[in-house]
Amino acid sequence: QGLRNHGNTCFMNAVVQCLSNTAPLAELLALGHYRARGARAEVTHCLAALVRALWTLDYTPQLSAEFKSIVAQHSAQFRGNAQHDALEFLLWLLDRLHEDLGSSSPVPKPHGDEQVGGSHGVGAKCTRGSAPSSCRGTGVGARWQPPLSCRSSLTCPHCLKQSNTFDPFLCVSLPIPPRQTRPLNVTLVFQCKSQRFVRVGLAVPLFSTVAKLREMVAQEGRIPPEQVVLAEVSPAGFQRSFSDDEELDAVGEGDRIYAFQPPVSRSGSLRPAGYPLSLPSSPNTAEPGGQRLPPAAHSSECLHRGGRILLLLCNTAGTGAQAARFGPPLVMREDRGVSWEQLQQDILAKMRYLMRSEVQLQGTGALFRIRVAGSIVGCSYLSPQDARPLCHSAVDRALQLGGLGGPPHVKLTVEWDISTKERLFGSIQEEVVQDAESVRLQQQAHQQQHSCTLDECFQLYTKEEQVRAAGR
Repeated sequence: QGLRNHGNTCFMNAVVQCLSNTAPLAELLALGHYRARGARAEVTHCLAALVRALWTLDYTPQLSAEFKSIVAQHSAQFRGNAQHDALEFLLWLLDRLHEDLGSSSPVPKPHGDEQVGGSHGVGAKCTRGSAPSSCRGTGVGARWQPPLSCRSSLTCPHCLKQSNTFDPFLCVSLPIPPRQTRPLNVTLVFQCKSQRFVRVGLAVPLFSTVAKLREMVAQEGRIPPEQVVLAEVSPAGFQRSFSDDEELDAVGEGDRIYAFQPPVSRSGSLRPAGYPLSLPSSPNTAEPGGQRLPPAAHSSECLHRGGRILLLLCNTAGTGAQAARFGPPLVMREDRGVSWEQLQQDILAKMRYLMRSEVQLQGTGALFRIRVAGSIVGCSYLSPQDARPLCHSAVDRALQLGGLGGPPHVKLTVEWDISTKERLFGSIQEEVVQDAESVRLQQQAHQQQHSCTLDECFQLYTKEEQVRAAGR
């Protein structure tokens, strides 16, 4: 049912239509189930007649013109034909209805059932809640009641004394819940030759730890979380590994995060029963060049300790700030007591598929240098002159500094000089990573305007919060 515009009264008509389509209020007015304060309730009587006419299809333009005239008599700001804000008029009209339909006694002032004084208010918890059942809305045949009361509860954290205050309110400013997730891309490293790498898109929580990211990656790759190694790999090489207790906001959206799974151990599979080996690491590339370094200090414990350690390797060409990573990262297991010659052969075997077909390798000494990535104390280069290069003290430090989450590992940078790299691998650059459909979907989902329900807004509004005293 339309309403006639009486000269820029669209703001007024919009509010009338909203109230007319608010069922409890429309029934209250149209059926006359309200008690007014005599002649002072002209605005309410006129609005009730207008709403009744809309629902009985008896509307005439005279009714809306009379309503406009009555409103002008009681509020100078709405006189004439000027434009006004609909919300401003709605608040004025609801306040007027409250005055017209209130009880004969004055509206009670805000009160509290208990008072918390002194230091009890310091650090108190505040919970905003809804009104008690006796103050809630009306239905068909109900009488108009005083406005709803907003309850504010304070609980002292020391003596646990609670204070509840009820304040009448006309409108509530609700907060909009922020988005709870953000997109993050992680490159999964496989061992199968048909598909070595795939980048997946994840919706990670805004406030969580790396442990949650590890769980999500493990679920995506269908492997146990304790087998996932998370590391940042930049164009210059390895940057850092992540432990479960780190805050997830330390991982930026643009960081290049790789997820590795240790290869199968010689002594048996690392997989628990029922887990497919779907996310192990793939072979890598390397660079030539190598300078002989003096023998490094050995760990005294290493000489008496056997076992195999997990190695993450990346290959760089050039030196210093000009060094650039090439080929994919490499994951392998090695005995701590392995010789330099055997370690070099194992690395080359992993990279053989990347080499130029005409290359014939001969055992002519060191082809590259190996540096313990992230080491900042003392010498971090493994020496070809060491009988057991993996017993270097820098390797021990890397294993000891590893945080919780994922298997212990050591990140190594294999440094090649440019000429050797070109001779063995040609112009190969970084690995080519295929994006899964989830990358596009997550980016698209997080670029869309954030939406939430009204109930979620109320939940955030009534969420308990810690209140601190002024000056503390």
